[in-house]
Amino acid sequence: MPLIFEEPQIPESAQGPRVTPAAGRTAPTPRPVPGPRSAATPRPGRPGPGPARPAPPAQRAHPAPAAPAAPAPTRPAPTEDRSAPQIQLIPAPAAGALDAAEEAVDLLLESGRAPGDILVLTTGEQHPWAAHELSFGEAAYWAQHDAGDDVFFADASFAEKAGSRPVVVVAVNDADRTAAARTLPVARDRAAALLIVCGDPQTINSELGAGV
Repeated sequence: MPLIFEEPQIPESAQGPRVTPAAGRTAPTPRPVPGPRSAATPRPGRPGPGPARPAPPAQRAHPAPAAPAAPAPTRPAPTEDRSAPQIQLIPAPAAGALDAAEEAVDLLLESGRAPGDILVLTTGEQHPWAAHELSFGEAAYWAQHDAGDDVFFADASFAEKAGSRPVVVVAVNDADRTAAARTLPVARDRAAALLIVCGDPQTINSELGAGV
């Protein structure tokens, strides 16, 4: 006769209280408990930090220095005598050289050159202003030169005594070339920026050479 196994019955008292949901209400589904928020997790409505930058590659302990680039060849700058003044020639006969010098002075003053920047030398007859001021004595005359606040007129024989000025104007108002030969080199040394020579071009060129 075959044996029949019966499932053991658990008494209701051992099963614990039975919870019956209220009528019309379903049992809530349990929500998962959120874990701790990591630093990379953004808050709602705010962008999170960007992706982490890759670490820089390891540097060498002693990097080899780069070889310096060879300098580009440069052309040598042309030599220039910056101490030599610019020379301007105003052609004029000996009789009209003083008038040409006075016109040159007027143009310099009109262009904004200060009166104390100008020295005028004459190789022949003195300028009337110089003759007048010398009548009061050389001390008073040279005191005006040293003041340096006005155009100063002087005879070529005083050229070496006169000091340097930015502009020197020479009136070659003597037909004798000896005075010009003696005065022009000194006048060029006294002119810091500009030398203006009024007179015969042939005489001036022969004394100053290629500088004109």
